[in-house]
Amino acid sequence: QVQLVESGGGLVQAGGSLRLSCVASGNFYSINIMGWYRQAPGKQRELVATIPNGGKINYADSVKGRFTISRDNAKNTVYLQMNSLKPEDTAIYYCNTEVIHRDFRFGDYWGQGTQVTVSS
Repeated sequence: QVQLVESGGGLVQAGGSLRLSCVASGNFYSINIMGWYRQAPGKQRELVATIPNGGKINYADSVKGRFTISRDNAKNTVYLQMNSLKPEDTAIYYCNTEVIHRDFRFGDYWGQGTQVTVSS
């Protein structure tokens, strides 16, 4: 199995910044895609950004120019730098990853989520 542990959430004023981190551990051969999703109260979970292991990075239109996703393959870690935060960015942020297991099966895993609250 694969475990994802997120950190870096918190309370910040509008215009401020936060950096989220997510570390993947467990039994896998390699990691394909790493990404961040978020879910605000009363809304469906939505994509924030994804970063493949090589290839094009994808951002939601609502965060383009403000958020930056990156990854450190040596540390099995994905980051989300969030700048110019707005109250509408308030949500639980979830880390997601697609891995290839040692038996070459694909697996899709989620973290437990970290709360980001932006005050106006």
